[in-house]
Amino acid sequence: MTATSHASVAPDPEDLLALDRQVCFALAVASRSVIALYRPLLEPMGITHPQYLVMLALWEQSPLSVKQLSGLLQLDPGTLSPLLKRLEAIGYVTRRRDPRDERALAVQLTEEGRELREQALGVPPAIMERLGMSAEELGLLHRSLTRVIAAAAP
Repeated sequence: MTATSHASVAPDPEDLLALDRQVCFALAVASRSVIALYRPLLEPMGITHPQYLVMLALWEQSPLSVKQLSGLLQLDPGTLSPLLKRLEAIGYVTRRRDPRDERALAVQLTEEGRELREQALGVPPAIMERLGMSAEELGLLHRSLTRVIAAAAP
């Protein structure tokens, strides 16, 4: 073997640059994998995962301003706007100027949007089942991820 050939070598467990030791890699793969589990559950509702997150926020409190939604979801308004337009087009939300502040856009659930919550109640148990994790295990994971998010915040 020459010095320039690249033989397959077992990774050094102490190598800080080993792919399988990277938190960013594990988070990226886990995120894509878990979000993919939601797709078949959300398709019958006619929504995507990002739209589901908007609906979750609005099921907790409606109406919310676009600014409030943006903060809750940690999405910039430019990313949030097309999600809201699509949710409005399918009849789950309305967007109106806030009468208290004409510059603010208030997002409110429609009756159909409120009713969708009943269908969405089946999503978390289906995800727990698919992941093979209990509510307690997912709670621990959520707390850990929340710590990571807080630590990484600017």
